[in-house]
Amino acid sequence: MPVLQTDQAGFLLDGQPFRLLSGGLHYFRVHPAQWADRLHKARLMGLNTVETYVPWNLHQPRPEQFRLDGGLDLPRFVELAAAEGLHVLLRPGPYICAEWEGGGLPSWLLAEPDMRLRSRDPRFLAAVDDYFRRLLTPLLPHLASRGGPILAVQVENEYGAFGEDTAYLEHLADSLRRCGIDVPLFTCDQPSDLERGALPGVLATANFGSRSAEHLAELRRKRPDSPLLTTEFWIGWFDRWGAGHVVRDPDDAARELDELLSAGASVNFYMFHGGTNFGFTNGANDKHTYRPTVTSYDYDAPLDEAGDPTAKYTAFREVIAKHAPVPEGPVPVRGPKLALPPVVLGESAELLTNAAALAPAVRSPRPLTMEELAQDFGFVLYETVLPAAGPVLLEVEQVRDRAQVFVDGRPVGVLERENHEHALAFTSPAAGSTLTVLVENQGRVNYGPGIHDRKGLLGKVLLDGAEPAEWSCRPLPLSSLADVPFAAGAPTPVGPAFHRGGFEVAAPADTFLHLEGWTKGNAWVNGFPLGRYWSRGPQASLYVPAPVLRAGTNEVVVLELHSAHRARTVEFRGTPDLGPIGE
Repeated sequence: MPVLQTDQAGFLLDGQPFRLLSGGLHYFRVHPAQWADRLHKARLMGLNTVETYVPWNLHQPRPEQFRLDGGLDLPRFVELAAAEGLHVLLRPGPYICAEWEGGGLPSWLLAEPDMRLRSRDPRFLAAVDDYFRRLLTPLLPHLASRGGPILAVQVENEYGAFGEDTAYLEHLADSLRRCGIDVPLFTCDQPSDLERGALPGVLATANFGSRSAEHLAELRRKRPDSPLLTTEFWIGWFDRWGAGHVVRDPDDAARELDELLSAGASVNFYMFHGGTNFGFTNGANDKHTYRPTVTSYDYDAPLDEAGDPTAKYTAFREVIAKHAPVPEGPVPVRGPKLALPPVVLGESAELLTNAAALAPAVRSPRPLTMEELAQDFGFVLYETVLPAAGPVLLEVEQVRDRAQVFVDGRPVGVLERENHEHALAFTSPAAGSTLTVLVENQGRVNYGPGIHDRKGLLGKVLLDGAEPAEWSCRPLPLSSLADVPFAAGAPTPVGPAFHRGGFEVAAPADTFLHLEGWTKGNAWVNGFPLGRYWSRGPQASLYVPAPVLRAGTNEVVVLELHSAHRARTVEFRGTPDLGPIGE
């Protein structure tokens, strides 16, 4: 029974000195058929542990629902780690940040207009207690205290950057204990926030990516009787739309790692393998300006988005070998990749004219938010009647996050939260014309006070200073495309439309969907949601995991929100395009 203990000198496992050599690997960002491959490569790099967050919002999409199946089968992921000889650090939240939609907090919490997240709001604590009970009960057999691989469990996440309510953290720790967690607990914070996020009697750890000796010395001063652990050793970074692809020099990161290990510290790489924000799951940041994160979570990590070793893999393996045993043998080879001729998307269906086939509408005297519509991700389609012909000024108190505006189906403009846009002037052709506003949730904010991030049209919406008497509010989560009425041979639609095409595959392998000539939208292969694309970059391709494909006929669907490729073609290539290097 591998029991983890702590003392000033470091960690003890079964009474013997033990150094945590861990790497971040989020099961929910990796196709489940590829979990074993990524875990095997973690061990071959010299790691003895993997770390994962847990996304509450996916596991409990509604208060009465809880999922531990398919790509959310966390017990299976833990079992695979154990089969590979790896321990596990579990970070269940409830808040995880992770550049993940809403920091992992479920959107239904925000249906309460005055809900206070990450606080002692009784409604929030009751929801967290229920979540912990549902999540942790099936994981109890996998605790190290019962012979399993889970060595330790985190309390909250970087709470010191958000608040300083120790009683809130104590409630979470008590809740974990009541659920049967009897392995060590730990907190993690950036060094300057450590005291606000720490909890008496719980191991405090630090997050940083540089100045290792300085930060470790500070951690030692603040916690002289505890082991040194960097829970997030930042060796790369994430990208946002409209900026460059962020990378970090492998040699620089390796030098920092050597300095950290030479100080006797334990480490968890953030990330070992980043993976992908499939579907609508990317988060966003808002420090006075809203900045959504891209689909790829490649993170410039030791394993790239497709699970292939990078220069960092080799550099880190060599550093680890100076401090601990590393499995013999070569670095794993890159996996096979698939390249195909251009695929024609010959079938289409307009979104606006077919919206009624996708979901029913709700009538309301004001625009309802996504949360009020019990909707997590996707779009909301709002419609109202224009009372007269002539010039119109549309004013929206808050656009969350991007609103395409149409009059009788014709586009008249776009309002973007990122650009702080709240008003749009256009002309109504006649009394009784239909005003349509298609609002995209581009990702709920995952860090800071902005996590209270409701989506849709918020606050007052005015037409020439007056509020319309009634709105139609239609949720479009697009969790299934089965009811999209595709038709062949029609001219290329103008405005939001689905486009579908078929292609043949002899032997499935990883590939990358390239969308040059398309503007903005989402893509699916065989019903699997690959994520968002946007011509503003930096990302210009979407990762397609091999298990998504099948031998024989496959289909690709693209939801284009603006202008489709003139030839309505896409390409599957053997290499990704994450964009030009930049900040």
